[in-house]
Amino acid sequence: MTSRYEQSCALHPACATPSLSGELVAPAVLNTTVKVVQTVRGVLTLKDFLDEQEVAQVEDILVQCARDADFQVNEREYGRGKVPDDNECERVVRHDRDGGEVTRAMELGTMKHAEAFACVERRLGPRFPEHLSREPRYGRSPSTGGYALSDRKKDSLVPDIVLHFMRDANRIQRLYDFYFPCTRQKKSNPLGEAEQTLRDKLGKYERLPGAHPRSLVTPQLGISR
Repeated sequence: MTSRYEQSCALHPACATPSLSGELVAPAVLNTTVKVVQTVRGVLTLKDFLDEQEVAQVEDILVQCARDADFQVNEREYGRGKVPDDNECERVVRHDRDGGEVTRAMELGTMKHAEAFACVERRLGPRFPEHLSREPRYGRSPSTGGYALSDRKKDSLVPDIVLHFMRDANRIQRLYDFYFPCTRQKKSNPLGEAEQTLRDKLGKYERLPGAHPRSLVTPQLGISR
């Protein structure tokens, strides 16, 4: 997917965390940066990170959301039991601002991401509000080359879903990107020849702090690392 979405901490407005500049970046709907003199966490009633059983629950729901989104969009766009064929997937539907082609596969992927995000917010938001962020933006420091939460778009990385330490999206526990293959070949082998697609989509996140393991979530294979 080449299109991105507006940054938001869709799962909880309190997941503001220190950025490279020392400011507190709250990836909220308004996408604002708030300067804070002191952050008081208060008495912790939740643990700092999710245990393996909870991570497994999160991943199970991510897979369910991906499959539901894939099914629902196909049903809505093409009718009951129908899916786009290869010609439809490769059809150019418009051009972006830079003149680049936007295919139907890309357009469907955007729709399916939106459905998957809504599902995640609905099913995981109330359960793990302090530990998940949708599309947090990580920017690179010109001086150190390191990455941390930022509102700067240049050279930034924006994973779909980040599972992190409580209220601290700079301390990544797990990282996930949704991927919705469209053509017959890509659906039969979502990870690509010799898993090249998997490496291409997740390799860029190696530069993020603690971004291990990184996973691709597809309707066909579920969680792939």
